[in-house]
Amino acid sequence: MRRPRSRRCRAAEAAAAALLLLLGTACGSRLPESDFEHRDHPAATAREPLRVGILTSATSPVGGDAFTGPGDGARAFFDRLNARGGIDGRRVEVRTCDDGGSGVGNNACVHRLIDEDKVVALVATTVLDYAGASRVSHARVPDIGGQPIGAAYDTWPHLYGIYGSLAPRDGTPGWHGTLYGGTEVYRYFRREHGARTAAVVSYNQAASAAYARLVERGLRAEGYRVVAEQVDFALPNFRAVAADLKQQGADLVFDALDTHGNALLCEAMDEVGARVTAKVTNVQNWTSTVPDDYRDAPHCRNALWATGSSRNLDDTGDPAVREFRTATRGLRTHSQWQLEGWAAARWFTDAARSCARQGITRACVDAWMNRSQGFTAGGLLLPVAFERLPEPPKTRRTCLSVARWRDGRGWVSQGDMNRTCFDVPQLPYAP
Repeated sequence: MRRPRSRRCRAAEAAAAALLLLLGTACGSRLPESDFEHRDHPAATAREPLRVGILTSATSPVGGDAFTGPGDGARAFFDRLNARGGIDGRRVEVRTCDDGGSGVGNNACVHRLIDEDKVVALVATTVLDYAGASRVSHARVPDIGGQPIGAAYDTWPHLYGIYGSLAPRDGTPGWHGTLYGGTEVYRYFRREHGARTAAVVSYNQAASAAYARLVERGLRAEGYRVVAEQVDFALPNFRAVAADLKQQGADLVFDALDTHGNALLCEAMDEVGARVTAKVTNVQNWTSTVPDDYRDAPHCRNALWATGSSRNLDDTGDPAVREFRTATRGLRTHSQWQLEGWAAARWFTDAARSCARQGITRACVDAWMNRSQGFTAGGLLLPVAFERLPEPPKTRRTCLSVARWRDGRGWVSQGDMNRTCFDVPQLPYAP
């Protein structure tokens, strides 16, 4: 059977998006298969609500709104689903838990949702430190459509990240502790826009610098001249960086900065007249708040590009996106992470509906997830794969979604994400 086309491992990219604290992950030790041999908790009896859990770091050191998008999208989907009769006549009851962004809090939330609330599945998990991932896996609770911040979704069985995984997921991250990511983003800008010089801006902080080095490696593998820029975390001098970017003639700017740092960098670039083909950001910053976040940097703002693995939230000509936007029109802002949380909730719903006749249990939902190769959430996602390859691939055919910000128009899609595909090398990195 032909394997569905997949995309790069997004764990490292998500780490940069949430910044600094996200590259370190509590992975736990490898568990023997005998540790997974438990009885499954049955779902509620017929006509009782179906309980699902949404685990998030709604409050965390990174900021109050950093991790809430996927959960907002998932809840919007379930609200709409319940208004239309639920699943086989059963309402979906969402139980949420905010872990505060700590490992201790995460373990407490996992205990509450799994052991006390007895949820049939977790949906759209988005947390800073997934310390309880091994406990979720041990209980055989399917975790569906979580954001891969850290290595948990490339480590544990029964965890199904929103972008899929090719790793064995046997209790060790990736392949023998090494993860792999592709270079398709850099290939795209080189082939489609003729970019040759790329700058990478980071803080003088360990996690930020580590992610920047990973980006630099990928850029060099694609033949770029790389300009590495680093600023002091406490007292960053973005004007000096912007001036050097202008002098070096950078075509692209990538970063390992937070949203505030990105905004200050863009302001400095506008001040010194540094014009680039693209200021490239990631899926977490693919939001409707760009006009406010970058209000003092109109030139840089209109050079913002975002890349990811899901259909542009502003592509309302697509019926699946239009459905999402209609259902979430009451939200104050919109984001790509909300759309991906919506897709995660749809994923669970498809699994639960397939189990309705025999009983919607953790085991049945998990079995369906294991068979859900090529899932797209009605075209919102690039086809998702869970292949458990014994060895890491050296190259992959990888597709990506690309959008550019335009004042007055929002995020404008750049081509068809299912056709914007490249055969790219897979580079190793440490989780």
